[in-house]
Amino acid sequence: MSRPSWTTVTPVAALVVLGLTWGSHPGVVAAAGIGVFLVGAVLSAVHHAEVVAHRVGEPFGSLLLAVAVTVIEVGLIVSLMVGSEGDTSALARDTVFAAAMITVNGIAGLALVIGAVKYRMAVFNPEGAGSALTTVVALAALTLVLPRFTTSEPGPEFSSSQLAFAAVASLALYGIFVFTQTVRHRDFFLPVDDGRGPADEDGDGHADPPDDRAALASLVLLLLGLVAVVGLAKVESYPIQDGVAAVGFPESFVGVVIALVVLLPESIAAARAAARNRVQTSLNLAYGSAMASIGLTIPVIAVASIWLDGPLVLGLEPMQMVLLVVSVITAVLTVVPGRAKTLHGLVHLVLLAAFVFLSIKP
Repeated sequence: MSRPSWTTVTPVAALVVLGLTWGSHPGVVAAAGIGVFLVGAVLSAVHHAEVVAHRVGEPFGSLLLAVAVTVIEVGLIVSLMVGSEGDTSALARDTVFAAAMITVNGIAGLALVIGAVKYRMAVFNPEGAGSALTTVVALAALTLVLPRFTTSEPGPEFSSSQLAFAAVASLALYGIFVFTQTVRHRDFFLPVDDGRGPADEDGDGHADPPDDRAALASLVLLLLGLVAVVGLAKVESYPIQDGVAAVGFPESFVGVVIALVVLLPESIAAARAAARNRVQTSLNLAYGSAMASIGLTIPVIAVASIWLDGPLVLGLEPMQMVLLVVSVITAVLTVVPGRAKTLHGLVHLVLLAAFVFLSIKP
């Protein structure tokens, strides 16, 4: 009889820890221990999402991973907004923007560097990557840039009707893209086979798909992992903010911490795909996560704002808008040719480094 793997044990163990710590305000040592289980739950949840993704194939796999990560992100945001005694009016904005910068510059840049170094050029489908990037830009403009320029409410906020419109428009854009990706033009989002990558039975660059029983087990464990992540994030809400304040970082850096934790497994998955010469899959993960982060998080936060006290600040600061514009221009110039050199990936990674540094020292 074989021993259960860590990905099977971790979600259950995380739920046990959640039951023992729910409602507490842990100290430094306890918070560190809980954090280990939180990260483990995130990693195992995305692992099981990847197993299910293998079963359904591309581009459905990348879509499932992006949605799973976004569910985790939304849970973390709402948990921190509800559980915090401080000002969390800009937490959703900071987290969503951080997710966009990490995915568009970090995950995509890392994948391009790995693909270009290992195979000389990173090759992908410009129609698919370009369509995804276009949707990300439109979502970011509608939800993160426009609030800075509207006049119905003072400050970088939407009025109730504007927020409702932005939420509906975000869902519509995301739904249209999903239809395009999975039905209308699915072939644009499949990996480009240039004969240089490893082959397998299903041609998706991953291990052979699991059987129905394994996929169903992973689906159950995925749901358990998501519940554990959201619950443990609620428990960790105070220590995260206390830790950021203790090291002297701006309060907005809490959003960066959330995005970094949530997107770490996605980064690993994209790096693995790029190493197999499946850069299109990596870009599906990167841009799909950015899209889901904005297109699904904003509507959920809009609904949550009904019972959350205080304003909801969504408009980016001028420095953030500059970083967004530069990132978009760089991404467009990278995507259009359908292939990229190491230089393109490194430029994106430098932009990510600039974002992290300026988040600490604005």
